[in-house]
Amino acid sequence: MATLYVIEPGARIEKEHRRLVVAKEEKVLLAVPLLHVDHVVLVGNCGATTPALHALLDAGVGLTLLDRWGRLRGRLESAAGRNLSLRHQQYSRTHDPAFCLEVSRAIAGGKLRNQRTMARRLARGHPVEPHWLARLDAAVARTATAPDLATLRGVEGEGARNYFALLRAVLRPAFAFPKRTRRPPADPINALLSLGYTLLTQNLMAACEIVGLDPYDGFLHSDRYGRPSLALDLVEEFRSVIVDSVVLNLVNRGRVQTNDFEPGPEGGVYLKRAAQRIFFAAYSARLQTEVLYAPANRRLSYQKLFEVQARRLRKVIEGESAVYEPFLTR
Repeated sequence: MATLYVIEPGARIEKEHRRLVVAKEEKVLLAVPLLHVDHVVLVGNCGATTPALHALLDAGVGLTLLDRWGRLRGRLESAAGRNLSLRHQQYSRTHDPAFCLEVSRAIAGGKLRNQRTMARRLARGHPVEPHWLARLDAAVARTATAPDLATLRGVEGEGARNYFALLRAVLRPAFAFPKRTRRPPADPINALLSLGYTLLTQNLMAACEIVGLDPYDGFLHSDRYGRPSLALDLVEEFRSVIVDSVVLNLVNRGRVQTNDFEPGPEGGVYLKRAAQRIFFAAYSARLQTEVLYAPANRRLSYQKLFEVQARRLRKVIEGESAVYEPFLTR
């Protein structure tokens, strides 16, 4: 199953028998069987009829609303029963410093190892500073022995800075960016990364909910009002694998140009609507890419792996597994 992105201004989702229909001014733009959709993303002033919303809720299909600029406005999910016992265990675990540190070491280590794999691939075809890779190696090693979360976050940040330094070196010159900036994104690359990370976070929130975990109570990321900390924990190992890979592909192959961006709120830079179609298509295709999942010795899509990793974390929380093992790319 896949995510349905609706970005045409004024378009709306309707329910027709067992199908979702995307229509605008009485014209049908797209029709897809509901059973082929596992999530819907509405961008800008797109909407949905009440019967369509009911159909999504009945089918357990999540709905995410982004504003015109690709920023998260909210989510719709069904009022399905919660696994109260599991969530009590999760909340108890997040108050156990030793447990939080152990899981966070695995999460941060997985993120940096995947960034290192990406960096090594990129370094093969581009002139890069060797110390960037060396510092990434050092950061990976230090995650296993970080004595507390503050130190671990510092190690993770140091490794990420070297990773992004290498990333800047392999991009087309027109897309040069000085550093990672978020709210608001200051340049085209940061605009693409922010949009991709927003989508990825929604995917991991859905994965947490599917397996019964609370996406807002995490281990590595500190709790903050409205912040899906656990989903962000699980996002880490997939950032470079999913989003960074899509961004590099689109930019370095010329599928997205510098004139595909425009100024937006708060002085930020955002992707124009026409280019959003390209980005959403590339992101969706990446999620459906199948890779070998070594523990099961079979191929799974990245989208399925989100749920697999959430279940692995659940088993650690419940004490069925001793350690959390992040997904590692090859």
